[in-house]
Amino acid sequence: MNALIIDDNKIARTTIRQLAGKVGDIEIVAECTDAMKAYELLQLKPVDLLFLDIEMPGMSGLELTQNLGDKRPVIIFITAKREYAADAFDLNVADCIIKPLSTTRFMQAIEKAREILECNREEINLKADEFIFIRDSNVVRRLKVDGILYAEAMGDYVKLHTPQRFYAVHATLKTVEDRLPSSRFLRIHRSYLVAIDKIDTLDGGALIVGGKPLPVADAFRAALNKRLNIL
Repeated sequence: MNALIIDDNKIARTTIRQLAGKVGDIEIVAECTDAMKAYELLQLKPVDLLFLDIEMPGMSGLELTQNLGDKRPVIIFITAKREYAADAFDLNVADCIIKPLSTTRFMQAIEKAREILECNREEINLKADEFIFIRDSNVVRRLKVDGILYAEAMGDYVKLHTPQRFYAVHATLKTVEDRLPSSRFLRIHRSYLVAIDKIDTLDGGALIVGGKPLPVADAFRAALNKRLNIL
């Protein structure tokens, strides 16, 4: 994994580099003291992984993440303020670590990042009306895309709900979202991704899908209304 450290604090950058040095498959290719310089560097030389501070002069780590768009590297936020954790996970980053850093917590974040990268590197040939293959416990199953009602994030797992049952896969909701056809699935909440053609009703702040009420977050409401093309 090629990685970039972005932090305006020299001590923090040194600590991250030392911890990363304990991981055999991480190469720190550069360090940046502000997000704008990092953005410019990433346009020229993409990397696999960012160790990204949040509070920095000028552009914040949150703003950099948003500006990098869908083709951004895997991101681990490293911040001194716990109150940023919710904002960080809304951006579907791999992890958010609170300073001061510990070796154990750092290694946990690296494992999450590695799993995401391994999933992203797999070749997926998926047509809108075909299948995906999922690992359900120790069994690899073929799952018809048209049979999925919605996906639900549950900690380190995502439940793929069908009319008959659900399948639990070890992945992030962002990974699942990237693998399903965007023409048919829409994010409605940090924890839910729904099949648009499986929506039964929209009642106030909730969607009904397969008889199950699902919350709609305000941040996703405008996109949902636009996709539903309500008369």
